[in-house]
Amino acid sequence: MNLRQALTRATENLAAIETLRPTAARDSELLLLDSLRLTRAQFLAEPTRELTSAELSLYLQAIARRAHHEPIQYITGHQEFYGIRLRVTPAVLIPRPETEHLVEAVLNRLPKDTPTDIADIGTGSGAIAIALAAHLPHATITALDISPQALTVARANAEANNVTDRIRFLESDLFTAVPPTTQFDAIVSNPPYVPTIDLPTLHPEVRQFEPSIALFAGAEGLDVYTRLIPQAQAHLKPNGLLAMEIGQSQHDAIAALLSNWNDVTFLNDLQQIPRVALARRP
Repeated sequence: MNLRQALTRATENLAAIETLRPTAARDSELLLLDSLRLTRAQFLAEPTRELTSAELSLYLQAIARRAHHEPIQYITGHQEFYGIRLRVTPAVLIPRPETEHLVEAVLNRLPKDTPTDIADIGTGSGAIAIALAAHLPHATITALDISPQALTVARANAEANNVTDRIRFLESDLFTAVPPTTQFDAIVSNPPYVPTIDLPTLHPEVRQFEPSIALFAGAEGLDVYTRLIPQAQAHLKPNGLLAMEIGQSQHDAIAALLSNWNDVTFLNDLQQIPRVALARRP
């Protein structure tokens, strides 16, 4: 079987599954290139190259995993985020493009040429902390997560991106591992915010594979915010920045929780959904 034939057959197999049909062609090609360590240019140059039995076996295994709705990123083991390459495993939420809006908003509001202390709450894969460290050369970041497995992934990603000297990782439920008197210039978080009642509506690849601890936060998805916002006020310096990703339809509830903060602002994502909440400590 040659490359083109293998790709065609895999695409047909995935397209036969209704929930995977919209991305069947893209997924099949991504997994072919990843499994065989090919560039797209190499594939296009030699589409009739015969696969070895070992190559075909690797590819079919990857397609079988995708057919069970395992996310592409867990199969390949990596995800691109804000120009950096991250290792991802089922221990961490897969970084989304929406979270890049959060990073961009923070970078636009923090100085690049002066020392800055930042806390990243619920760091997961380390995506936010590493992206900020890469673009703020004078920043020192404390990355916290309740999951030791997630912290293992985040530390490996920090090392791979050469920012371990400016990020410390702590196992912590929000700020429990941080001394009460510690204050930051900025606190950034992409916390769990999916309402538990939304569980049946989620795509199978999210519902079945991504860590629930990083997704769900009570019936309305607000449980973490109701704890995070008051704690952030105690751990921010005066006029310090709080930046959070929020879920769809949570604008009003978050605005109410931030009613005693200054300069409260919401930024939309590309679908014009309020996605980032920003505020300054009074």
